[in-house]
Amino acid sequence: MAETLVERLERILPGGKGVWIPMDHGISGYPEPGLENMDSIVDSCIQAGADAIVLQKGVLSHHVERTGWSNFVCHVSVSTAHGGSRDQSKVRVATADECLMRGAGGVSAQVNLGDVYEPEMIEDMGMLTGEALPLGLPTLGMVYPRGPNLIIDENDSTNGVAHAARVAWELGCDVVKVPWTDGADSFAEVCQAVPIPVLISGGPRNTSFTDLLSIVEQAMAAGGAGVCMGRQVFGADLPGNHVRALSAIIHDGANAVDAAKLLDG
Repeated sequence: MAETLVERLERILPGGKGVWIPMDHGISGYPEPGLENMDSIVDSCIQAGADAIVLQKGVLSHHVERTGWSNFVCHVSVSTAHGGSRDQSKVRVATADECLMRGAGGVSAQVNLGDVYEPEMIEDMGMLTGEALPLGLPTLGMVYPRGPNLIIDENDSTNGVAHAARVAWELGCDVVKVPWTDGADSFAEVCQAVPIPVLISGGPRNTSFTDLLSIVEQAMAAGGAGVCMGRQVFGADLPGNHVRALSAIIHDGANAVDAAKLLDG
């Protein structure tokens, strides 16, 4: 019997919390440090206890066949660094049916709020959630307030992040990934804006991982559900240890100082 949406969501977001590692970056631009040997990095993250790994469809098929793991999420949004004025305009490259056939345990799409092509991205995400629902596939919405047409209300302490979360929920997503708001109080407003789990992204690679662990601790205390964090994990020398440190905070309630002790093994 096929899994229900609730069952799949519990598997990839146990107890409503998750350590998700996106590795879809290679399609946007390559070389991408850390993704040169995908087999090794995927295995390290699975063995360390990652709850889900987000991949583009061709890469997902390879790893489903290779590992037999069922917690891969298929990201269907694509643009590349060569897109000129449309390099932030994500186009959809797969249906929910195709993702399920390839072995995905969930689907994912991206909207860049304020981009010139925001309407098309919104339409694609809405169509994806509609396709995924009858298949029992959870949908992750990656929504970022970042485009040139972005309008921020002067009373919005979240700088558009709460609206980003709201867009994902109102379009039917089961989970949302948004940027950190640079403060626990403002991030609490984001979490209060939606009844779905809110994951935070990892931010720039040059942010120290110990600083990120502190941010994750604050985000969890403010009502967050975990992380969807890529470069800060797959670009690390010991990615498995980074996964374990994140999991310690997100699943075990550890503080950032204790979690950081896991980084050296």
